[in-house]
Amino acid sequence: MFVKLKNKILSCFWHKKRSNDLARAGKWAFYFIAIGLIAGSGSIIFHYLCQFGVHYFMDFAAGYRPPSPAGEHNLLLPTSTPFNRWLLLFLPAIGGIVSGWLVYTFAPEAEGHGTDAAINAYHNKGGFIRNRVPIVKTIASAITLSTGGSGGREGPIAQIGAGFGSFLATRLKLSDRERRIMMAAGIGAGVGSIFRAPMAGALFAAEVLYREPEFESEVIIPAGISSVVAYCLYCLVFGWGSLFDSPLFYFKNPLELGPYIILSIVLVGFGIFYIKTFYGVIHISESLSKIPNHIKPAIGGLCTGIIGFFLPHTLAFGYGFAQMAINNELAIPFLFSLAVGKILTTSFSIGSGGSGGVFGPSIVIGGAIGGIVGRIFHDLMPKIVTEPGAFVVVGMAGFFTAVSNTPISTIIFVSEMTNSYHLLLPSLLVCSVSYMASQKWTIFKKQVKSQVDSPAHAGDFFVDILQAIHVKDLTHLIKQVKLVSQDMPFLEFKKYFSETKQHYFPVMDQDNRLIGIFSSTDIRGVLFIKEIEHLIVMKDIGNSDIITTYPDDDLNSVLKKFTTKNIDSLPVVKDDDHGVLLGMLNRREVINFYNDKVVEMKSAKQGNN
Repeated sequence: MFVKLKNKILSCFWHKKRSNDLARAGKWAFYFIAIGLIAGSGSIIFHYLCQFGVHYFMDFAAGYRPPSPAGEHNLLLPTSTPFNRWLLLFLPAIGGIVSGWLVYTFAPEAEGHGTDAAINAYHNKGGFIRNRVPIVKTIASAITLSTGGSGGREGPIAQIGAGFGSFLATRLKLSDRERRIMMAAGIGAGVGSIFRAPMAGALFAAEVLYREPEFESEVIIPAGISSVVAYCLYCLVFGWGSLFDSPLFYFKNPLELGPYIILSIVLVGFGIFYIKTFYGVIHISESLSKIPNHIKPAIGGLCTGIIGFFLPHTLAFGYGFAQMAINNELAIPFLFSLAVGKILTTSFSIGSGGSGGVFGPSIVIGGAIGGIVGRIFHDLMPKIVTEPGAFVVVGMAGFFTAVSNTPISTIIFVSEMTNSYHLLLPSLLVCSVSYMASQKWTIFKKQVKSQVDSPAHAGDFFVDILQAIHVKDLTHLIKQVKLVSQDMPFLEFKKYFSETKQHYFPVMDQDNRLIGIFSSTDIRGVLFIKEIEHLIVMKDIGNSDIITTYPDDDLNSVLKKFTTKNIDSLPVVKDDDHGVLLGMLNRREVINFYNDKVVEMKSAKQGNN
């Protein structure tokens, strides 16, 4: 009867636990689906804004109609306005001043490429983003990009998704950790939908946070759910398929790896030039302290317009030219001007305080560089390098890896964007070489090296180290101290106390077993009362409610014991016999040991790098 009752109780307990787990999983799934829906809606709205902006500003006003990638189609029919190179000269400056006023008036943190702001919020702000930032970022970016400014769409979309994730977590009064996860899920959803690469979006959100090849593992599943939802919503409106259309490229000849390695080196060189130019413009912009911030994007826009006056193909998005490079339709001089010009226009457009992303331009630049190298080697060794377009696809992945330190997600990104999964092997080689050769540089300055260096994980790292160390590992720190007999008269102890620097005194019985402890503070009440000091023995002063620690205790529990009653030293007793004293462990020495351990682990990690 008793066994049946016990089994019934256990069965009810497990059913209740399973029900609670399912309810909790359902709640979080609902949150991530909601983030995906908002991020996908944001992508749709932003795409409409950019399409309308390009149509009315660049086509209707200036007569400039850049080509589109195969996966995107113009929502409005092109106009018959003749091409006006002079209007194109000033159009980016006009967009810059409007965008600059909007950003610096309502949300200064929305300036620049956006992804850095989201990374910084993750590491240093508990995932908090002001509610107005996504709205301001969306409008400002649409104005910057549709008036000819060179930039990408991932920055504003990342902030839209991240902003809603942060907003939802804040309204629900969730913890900083949960807000960070929801914010990162928003990043993955936004990026995965706008570039039609849901898997890469989830991986990117987890990888872009760090400079080293490290993933934020707790982000991947939430970002995956949100990214799939956002991608499906976006494609329901604009159609299914990849952003670029590419032939069925195949990797067949191992000798082709030689040209791919050379491509890696060239990509790294251009990547460093890109980063140096980008942050050089930022440095110059910041040094112009007498010029109002909202005017600086107009100056950057004017510089962009000057370049666009001679090289109009370096303005706006440029995805159509990347498509033409994949199709092997562009000559080497055109590709070179596209790569160098795009580096300059992106630096001036975004580095001056304009609003837009850096992933999109990186794809175009990398594709152009890949096209140059592919065409050269095709001319030199046509039987080995048979498809220059394959180098365009691999160049896209390698270049962004070189400037962002995100090799894994970038490989998947480009594969999904171009539907070229047969180039995974050369992409892996090029991205690996590019990553190793360019680790010192990154376009995302707010990345931290690893989780060890992230303030977001400071507490986790602290606890992990403490739980990995036990008291028995600190044998050399366990001090032997003077033991006090329970029958020792206070007058005798008083003489000893005047000659010692010891602060904690274990009290032992006649069998030399621990029965109490007192500190130098505890004897103050007796020390100056002459009338009773000859009547007191040390058993009367010792506290029998002893807080002890054991050799198998980890340092996390030891520090909790130290702080329970704000004590500086703990008796260490045997695990199986709490009356046998092994010595005393001091709080200061435990903390010093932890600090030394952290320094040692960081040094070892740096040495491995």
